[in-house]
Amino acid sequence: MKEHGRELKKAARRGSKADKAAEAERDVLAKIAEMGDSDRIMAERVHAVVTATAPVLAPKLWYGMPAYALDGKVVCFFQSAEKFKARYATLGFSDQAKLDDGPMWAAGFALTEVTPEVEVRIAALVEQAVR
Repeated sequence: MKEHGRELKKAARRGSKADKAAEAERDVLAKIAEMGDSDRIMAERVHAVVTATAPVLAPKLWYGMPAYALDGKVVCFFQSAEKFKARYATLGFSDQAKLDDGPMWAAGFALTEVTPEVEVRIAALVEQAVR
């Protein structure tokens, strides 16, 4: 929670909207660069796919994780395996994502590798999430 508080304070101190957006993206890229090799490689690919598929999503840090927001609300995020001492990284979607499929649907996806096939699936999920 302390990390989230620092993120909010830092964002509030920034200047114009364009400055805030540019700095937020730099923060995301810096966080990705800090990750271990496996997580970093996947996070870089996820970042590339999300930003290419849905340019309306703004990169930002969310609880210390790379995230992508629409109108300030997080739609999806990358959760590092290393940070959470987990077996796999996760691509997660918030309740803002429009992934609804009947009375139950997936909101998180385990990632062990980002292959071209996985990139296609991520792109499709992100497209659906922002409709």
